[in-house]
Amino acid sequence: MRGSASALVAGALPALAFPAPAWWWLAWAGLVPLLLVIRSAPTAKHGAVRAWLGLAAFVGVTQYWLWPSAGPLLLVLAAALGALWAPFGWAAQRLLAGDLTFRRLLTAVIVLPSVWVLAEAVRSWDRLGGPWAVLGASQWNQPATLAPASLGGVWLVSVVVVAVNTALAGAVLVRTPGPVVLAVALTAVGPVWFWLGPAPEPGPTMRVALVQPGEPAGDALTERLVGQQVDLVVWGESSVGVDLAANAEAAARLAGLSRRVGADLLVNVDARSDDGGIYKTAVLVGPDGLLGSYAKTRLVPFGEYVPLRALLGRLTASTQAAAEDRQRGTGPVVLHTRTAAVGPLISFETLFPDLSVDLARLGAQLLVYQSSTSSYQGSWAQPQLAAMPAVHAVETGRPTVHAALTGISSAFDASGRRLAWLPADERGTIVVDVPLDARTTGYQRYGDWTLMAALVVVTAWCARSARRSWTGARRWQEPSRAGGPRWWTGRRCRRPADRP
Repeated sequence: MRGSASALVAGALPALAFPAPAWWWLAWAGLVPLLLVIRSAPTAKHGAVRAWLGLAAFVGVTQYWLWPSAGPLLLVLAAALGALWAPFGWAAQRLLAGDLTFRRLLTAVIVLPSVWVLAEAVRSWDRLGGPWAVLGASQWNQPATLAPASLGGVWLVSVVVVAVNTALAGAVLVRTPGPVVLAVALTAVGPVWFWLGPAPEPGPTMRVALVQPGEPAGDALTERLVGQQVDLVVWGESSVGVDLAANAEAAARLAGLSRRVGADLLVNVDARSDDGGIYKTAVLVGPDGLLGSYAKTRLVPFGEYVPLRALLGRLTASTQAAAEDRQRGTGPVVLHTRTAAVGPLISFETLFPDLSVDLARLGAQLLVYQSSTSSYQGSWAQPQLAAMPAVHAVETGRPTVHAALTGISSAFDASGRRLAWLPADERGTIVVDVPLDARTTGYQRYGDWTLMAALVVVTAWCARSARRSWTGARRWQEPSRAGGPRWWTGRRCRRPADRP
């Protein structure tokens, strides 16, 4: 019981590295207590249970704000997702328990981050809630430590962070300079790449206005932008309540607003379409009317649809879960303004690295995210969502902007440096001069190679461990010189009570 309770507390500790409170530095040592708790487990199975409990606590703390929509199912969700890290606990106990040598510590520094990031990848499936609080995303406000994301995505940052924690745990156990030197060297990987890696190629500057009205329709705030020579005005999610393709009057009103401001408008529609389904759609409106649209493809479990509604519908009847499932779009779309090609994504989609990479490959010069977090007002959900565009800016080598109807609006350049941040308790507009610098990153070119490498490492280690166990079992059962198996020498095994 003491070990389980310690695992719950130690597992929740790294949650403080995420916004808020955004103690990013804690991520580099926050896993050490959990690793030590797992290492002290009597068996590898007990280590797996402790990792399960610790990561269930981590998921519960980082996503506590889901309670209004998921209710008691949040506890089930946390327990289910925490189980994905049971192999991490099993491997950590086997590698760190006993008399730890530096050679075994090096193996742990390679294997444990690989197991961890594979669990993160499975947890990031949109049907399981998406990649909330991926460990590497804790570095969103530090471009230097976030820099490895340009090589291997947020997954590579997670690998480096877990590797440093493992080395520090080894420093506590071994008490020699080697693990400390290893931890320092691993920590320096990001800053070295940030300063010595290729810089984005300079491009023109685009003047973008982010409208944060706190309520649907930002007409009045947008009118204030007249004369400010903006190129694009971005509204938040669900800022328009009618289908613009079917409502000519609303479309004409927005086109007129675009003419007065002198900029295209990227609004967001949450309405029933002609086919009877409800869609979340980003719509680009110019002075002459509608220029293009993108329908959201990845929906929020329980927030926008209820998985297995026939089975779980009754459990969510008393919560704020969606009463009717939204419909999905067909795929990514690049919209062309008069100034640049923009790639829109909506709310929950802000979390997924592959969607942003797809838009960059399609030619998007600016990634635009629209959100509305009114259900989670004042919670950690809002800064967590507003921070993710920084991660994707580094991954794709493209600048990003995020407009929130009720939340936090933000903007970042192609290197992940923050250009703007409008807190959730403020209402108004913020005009940002966004440099359209760009580069083709390693992550954009090679994709999720980090996950493939992690899978190879884990498979090779498991195969080696199985081979050693099998070989050891065979040697133990070989005939001894006395003529019988090693485990039987012809003498009666005496228990302590049988001894004279």
